[in-house]
Amino acid sequence: MKVLFLELDTESEWAVASLGPSFLAAYLRQHGHEAAFLRVPADRDVAELADEIRAEAPGLIGVSLTTRQWLRAQQVLGGLRRISNIPVIAGGLHPTFSPEEVLRQDGIDYVCLGEGEAALLDLVNAMEAGAIGDIANIWVKGGTRPKLRNPIEPLDSIPFAARDMLDERWGVRHISTQRGCPFPCTYCAARMYDQLYDTPDTTSYGRRRSHGNVLAEIAALREEGPLNYIIFLDDTFTIHHPWVREFCKIFKREVGVRFSLHARVETVNETMLHELAEAGCWHIVYGVESGSERVRREIMKRSATNQRFRDVFRWTKEAGIMATANYIIGTPGESRAEMQETIALHHELQPVDFGFFVFYPYPGTELFQLCKAKGYLPDDYLTRPANHRQSILNLPNVTPKDIEAVFEQWTRIRAEAAAARSLPEHRDQVIAETRASAMRA
Repeated sequence: MKVLFLELDTESEWAVASLGPSFLAAYLRQHGHEAAFLRVPADRDVAELADEIRAEAPGLIGVSLTTRQWLRAQQVLGGLRRISNIPVIAGGLHPTFSPEEVLRQDGIDYVCLGEGEAALLDLVNAMEAGAIGDIANIWVKGGTRPKLRNPIEPLDSIPFAARDMLDERWGVRHISTQRGCPFPCTYCAARMYDQLYDTPDTTSYGRRRSHGNVLAEIAALREEGPLNYIIFLDDTFTIHHPWVREFCKIFKREVGVRFSLHARVETVNETMLHELAEAGCWHIVYGVESGSERVRREIMKRSATNQRFRDVFRWTKEAGIMATANYIIGTPGESRAEMQETIALHHELQPVDFGFFVFYPYPGTELFQLCKAKGYLPDDYLTRPANHRQSILNLPNVTPKDIEAVFEQWTRIRAEAAAARSLPEHRDQVIAETRASAMRA
């Protein structure tokens, strides 16, 4: 059978596609099935899309969805169902943690809960056989919630991601070395996968690939075409220090290209940052989230102190690695004054780049449950776009206008930073630092 995976764009004309279908496609192909990829631009007419889908002649359509894609998915899949009867399965974060809502919508026949490789293969085989019974992880429209199967172990047994599903460009490749996140952040759905599998019938969701397996994938990428840069997509690449230190030695010796990763300040130290820099690490993204230690500790369940952030950002710069900081605005329980504390900490950290996002309560997270229980969610929240520019919450201590004003303040800070980078003396400084870092590497 042929499975066609749709990537539903919401705003950007181009971004790397969802990683999940690249693993699913590789797994299906390994077991004798076909898989194809079709990007759906935000302005694509549904009738035109239906013609493209018919040309592919799939037996099943698959979509991997975040909450930000959900409204778009309803429009596209609902429209397709009116002119096509090809069955559709939805997986990913939003369907996993809002399966009942997803299955109520027209145009969606199945939801995959959690990990999908083996589950999707079982569904495709059952569809070919003409008898779909109870399949672990697969929730059939009109049926009951399925049992979960154990996660695939070891991760090395999963074939390398199918690169034709990712729409990668310019020799920039995206790699995942692990699944699962052990940290209890209340705003993030990554941890919820671990909790989903925290049952008497399933084993731990957290796993990591071996060094040899990761290096073999990189070697295969090099044979396929240019390999200019690697972005490691793990939620926290630096979790297990022995694994990371050994990786640095092997990567420097056998690969020797630049790479970036995501880390937490609790999981790095000065020595490790220099080891990463020597291996080729060019860029690290840190989630700072708030400059208020109270907000991080009591609301977000993050224990790092502001001094820890100051130290790690200084160490990162001294190691010759660029640091990006991400911040959240308008977390439930955060005051206007605490939002200003975030701005003050940002000016102390002086990251090379930064992102700022208005809090949105993603289904499956602890803060979503809090917002629901406290009545912070508007009645029509299911029909509102999930963006990070405006708050949809009815909070008791700050208004959407308060949050909007802080967002505009961050926008001005970004504009000022961009202007400063354009000054000749700043360009000279950046060039000097870049050359010095390159010489060290």
